[in-house]
Amino acid sequence: MAPQYKLGGGMSATGLILVVGGTGFVGGAIVRELTRRGKDVAVLTRDRTRAEARSNGSVEYREGDVRDPSTLALAMTDVKVVIGSQQFPGSPMENPGKGHTFEEIDAIGTERLVEAAHAAEVERYVYLSGAGAARDAKYHWFRAKWRAEEAVRKSGMTYVILRPSWIYGPEDVSLNRFMKMSRFLPFVPLIGSAATQQLQPVFIDDVAKIAAECVDTAATDNREFEIGGPDALSMTEIVRTALEVTGRRRFLLSTPAPVMKAVATVARHLPGPPLTPDAIDFIAGDAVCDPTVVQEVLGVKVTPLREALSTYLTSG
Repeated sequence: MAPQYKLGGGMSATGLILVVGGTGFVGGAIVRELTRRGKDVAVLTRDRTRAEARSNGSVEYREGDVRDPSTLALAMTDVKVVIGSQQFPGSPMENPGKGHTFEEIDAIGTERLVEAAHAAEVERYVYLSGAGAARDAKYHWFRAKWRAEEAVRKSGMTYVILRPSWIYGPEDVSLNRFMKMSRFLPFVPLIGSAATQQLQPVFIDDVAKIAAECVDTAATDNREFEIGGPDALSMTEIVRTALEVTGRRRFLLSTPAPVMKAVATVARHLPGPPLTPDAIDFIAGDAVCDPTVVQEVLGVKVTPLREALSTYLTSG
């Protein structure tokens, strides 16, 4: 039997918000922020039963998959706003055999979502892209995100495009990986030119607040905004700051990216490879942006790295 979704009734002025990717790191934070604000939220998930089993009942789960357009029309029932924050499992390590690629999930997936949303007369689309997205970008993941942006821009719906830099927080799989290694290793391994790689780390709570503000703030209509932290830092500075917050002293050991890519080229043929060559390029790339415009428009002050880390990293 096909799933049945409730129609609106007693909803907030915004209407029902569908968060695509709402069980993931970024989307999950957006869901929590929206529910904290009293918004009516539904989450698009590939496994509704599993998601509901883990839920506290504060949101509605709707089963659908951006790889299967036939599942999207019903999921749009009574939706007024879509927030697209979907990622494939294991991102940024692509698995073409399962359709877990930037092209399939970010680009084509967004095109399918936009088509379904437009047909359902959704009024607003908020898309989480990435700093560096461009038509002629060097890397295919940025070109895929640009293609997704183009679908949103040409959809006929009111839209907001957000381009976050490197996002960190209690549930991230990047900075937290370094911190877990620092618990039992006398050093922390870094990839590539960590001392010169430039990032503008942005706290997940700030991303969630900005996305939530874009749901019903007219000043953001049909605009693109970059989201980053207040400072551009190297990966070495980021990890060193995190170690200081936890009270640990560790040596930082950088392995040249070409060496890691050579190892990953061999390891990619193993089941569950730790990294792929493309993923190394993704991890080792710069991600800087200018957060001043979004702060001015929304009045959301982005949090300095040390202050944000202190809210969830503990000593020991």
